[in-house]
Amino acid sequence: MACFLTFITTLYSILIIFSASLNTISGAFIEEFSEAIAIKREEKMSQSHLHFFFHDILSGKHPTAVRIAGPPESTLANFGTTMMIDDALTEGPEPTSKLVGRAQGFYSMAAQNDVALLMVMNFAFMEDKYNGSSISMLGRNSVFDDVREMPIVGGSGLFRNARGYALAHTNWVDPNTGDAIVEYDVYVSNFELGAGLAT
Repeated sequence: MACFLTFITTLYSILIIFSASLNTISGAFIEEFSEAIAIKREEKMSQSHLHFFFHDILSGKHPTAVRIAGPPESTLANFGTTMMIDDALTEGPEPTSKLVGRAQGFYSMAAQNDVALLMVMNFAFMEDKYNGSSISMLGRNSVFDDVREMPIVGGSGLFRNARGYALAHTNWVDPNTGDAIVEYDVYVSNFELGAGLAT
């Protein structure tokens, strides 16, 4: 019995010592983390204007926009209708114009008494220095307005931490199929990659 009590006492002492060492480790971690917050960045702001055409194709054998949700028997104009897209972005309005990227995401009819879409998409670029970079857009698109403004809420690659706005203007629409070509002017500001750190 004496051996058992000695064992329990020793085990209890080890646990207390181990517990005290954990508190010290946590305290050191918090101190290091607090010091890390004090680091200041030297960042350079970059501004870009991108101009391209968005080809939204609902018809044919290979549509780039497909309905994924909405009321049964609904059209695009019905509240709740949601389209998933992988639309071509080109230099010019012609479908054969040079491909510069893809618009990937979705849009939904988000208004009951108006024709307004919720646009949630990434403009993924694949041309020149922008290859692999993207811009994220999230906003309201009042389709019948001549020019619509939507916010740019982020980006990746050369557009990391981007913010700005996109102006959309319908270049062409087929009222029978819903196919459309939309001209985009996108203005973004972001911090350049590779900016150094200073203490």
